[in-house]
Amino acid sequence: MPTCERTARFDRDLAVLDRADRARFRAAVEKFIEDLRAGSFRPGLRVRAVEGAPGVFEMTWAPNGRATFEFGTSQGAGPHVIWRRVGTHDVYREP
Repeated sequence: MPTCERTARFDRDLAVLDRADRARFRAAVEKFIEDLRAGSFRPGLRVRAVEGAPGVFEMTWAPNGRATFEFGTSQGAGPHVIWRRVGTHDVYREP
């Protein structure tokens, strides 16, 4: 089972999203978790490495919705995801 944690910056970013965007993000995270369990990400999530930020990845959750994350040390069975940022393309300034 994948585990996760969130940075303080992620929590601040999440707090400013409107209700509809938070719902879109949550729906994408459900797919993300399914894909982690399956061992590969579906093309629609567009998971890939962030250029210029070694070890940091991005996920698309809406047309202008992005989230960045990294993998941490496993907390048991499965990968450990550290959510770093969530919002618009602006998250790339400090992924």
